[in-house]
Amino acid sequence: MTDWTPRIAGSGKPRYLAIAEAIAADIRAGTLSPGDRLPPQRRLAERLGIDFTTVSRAYAEAQSRGLIDSHVGRGTFVAVPAPAALPTLPDEARAGETDLSMNMPPEPADPELLARMQAGLAYVGANLVPLLRYQSAVGSEKDRVAASTWLSLRGMVPRLERIAVTPGAHATMTAILTLLARPGDRVLCERITYPGLRNIAGRLGIELVGVPMDLDGMLPDALDAAIREKAPRAVYMNPTLQNPTTLTVPVERRLELSEAINRHGIPLIEDDAYGFIPPKAPAPLAVSAPELTWHIGGLAKCIGAGLRLAYTVAPSGRDAHALAQALRATSVMPSPINMALATQWIEDGTADSIRRFIRAESAARQQIAAEALDGHRYCSEENAFNIWLALPEGIGRADIVARMAGRPLGLMPADAFTVAGPVSDKLRVCLGGAISRDALREQLFFLANVMAPNAFMG
Repeated sequence: MTDWTPRIAGSGKPRYLAIAEAIAADIRAGTLSPGDRLPPQRRLAERLGIDFTTVSRAYAEAQSRGLIDSHVGRGTFVAVPAPAALPTLPDEARAGETDLSMNMPPEPADPELLARMQAGLAYVGANLVPLLRYQSAVGSEKDRVAASTWLSLRGMVPRLERIAVTPGAHATMTAILTLLARPGDRVLCERITYPGLRNIAGRLGIELVGVPMDLDGMLPDALDAAIREKAPRAVYMNPTLQNPTTLTVPVERRLELSEAINRHGIPLIEDDAYGFIPPKAPAPLAVSAPELTWHIGGLAKCIGAGLRLAYTVAPSGRDAHALAQALRATSVMPSPINMALATQWIEDGTADSIRRFIRAESAARQQIAAEALDGHRYCSEENAFNIWLALPEGIGRADIVARMAGRPLGLMPADAFTVAGPVSDKLRVCLGGAISRDALREQLFFLANVMAPNAFMG
């Protein structure tokens, strides 16, 4: 709505009041909707042929009436009314559905942030009927523009024709793999990798080949050799806060891996689920291998899994079209309601506030883990949602999982992540989700006691 122009001629009132009342009148008439962006003050002043200070005073008046909200650096928007009070389900009705085996971000509890999130739902509700229609398989132009804005946080500026809004990282990976490989084909991945990829590949009849890695990620020489020897159809990597090891591939290693990808001309599926969380994450491999990389920027970890959305950048516009056709066959389209909510949250800054909360809260939870598991060996990073815990010698992962059964702490043994080589006695211990800091501390101290040598005696 940045082309909106108020009708103020003949009002007989001071111009600043006339503009404020024009905003109110157009909101009542439906010309302006909650969440619509108003023109920048200087642009509106030029359009009306009046002083900038008059428009500034008008916007201030409208804001004092609760008609608009201004956000420094983002613009001025028609205010979203607070949602009416709705009946709520008892906590246990939803809490019982939580899957503790998943690596979840911490959940916000700040009243101000929750109010902003709920305001986004009010905006969606105001536009609900059009959102119930069949729409594009890769998102409307407005949603893809919002996706582009979000991807710019990772230093990516792809053409809009390469961007697809897709129904979550899992559905996207499945669709991409159906485009790149057939049953019996091989795909390379880290030796210890995301279990979701293992499940997808298994269902598609694709053989995963684990590539050796060190503390900086996949080894470039090993990748080069595997490409030559295994003739794979694609490579999969999760290079930032890798699940489950929490490692982040440094810049130098990314460039070496990109060089191998470019040299062999092999497609790369880059799962950047956690890339938006660290304040200074290295640029995606898609930046150095753009013509070969399918970059998946899922929202599950940086906003919330319930959105079931990902912002995917295809190697080309033609590839994005092929992805749209593959997704249409299985998912028809991403949920327009979810897209509208995500787009609104990106435009009004709520998404970035959620991301910053997750960043700060995950760091706080890592500190709790350091306190509770002092003396134990594990891999972690400041903003990771989990730790990769090495069990004391003589204590098996199955024993620990059994002793922790029924407790609100997500544990998953190394078996689920290991593609090649021996399975180590390690556990992914999840720190996020609905659990409070105090409850997390209690559970981690209990875990530490369970791992004590005398816990398995007698």
